[in-house]
Amino acid sequence: MTTLKCERIPRASYYFNATVLAYRGRLSLKFYAIKISMKQPAVYILSNHTKRAIYVGVTTNLKARVWQHKSGVCEGFTKRYRINRLVYFELFSDIRDAIAREKQIKNWKRAWKNNLIEQVNPSWKDMYSDI
Repeated sequence: MTTLKCERIPRASYYFNATVLAYRGRLSLKFYAIKISMKQPAVYILSNHTKRAIYVGVTTNLKARVWQHKSGVCEGFTKRYRINRLVYFELFSDIRDAIAREKQIKNWKRAWKNNLIEQVNPSWKDMYSDI
């Protein structure tokens, strides 16, 4: 059995793989399409409508994760305090960098987090429609 090189087709969300199978002198060619997800690591900050409570998180699918918070699928802190307004986010190319940034922001004082948000989003509007 020989596997050909798996190549990514530009602007496609699939990898194509061809495998040549040899069985009793017969050759057959099998093609496989493997769907990949477009992952974009991100750090995000959510707030409630009163700006009294905020939540810092990290994800590889920002739009889906914020939707989960908005729809109340996530049990816990964000659901209890109705934290569902995306007020800040940063995109990364590597998840390790995103996790390090999340930890850094979580260790900050609240005033520093507020300043970070207000540099990008002075009115604390919901940025969900911008992603």
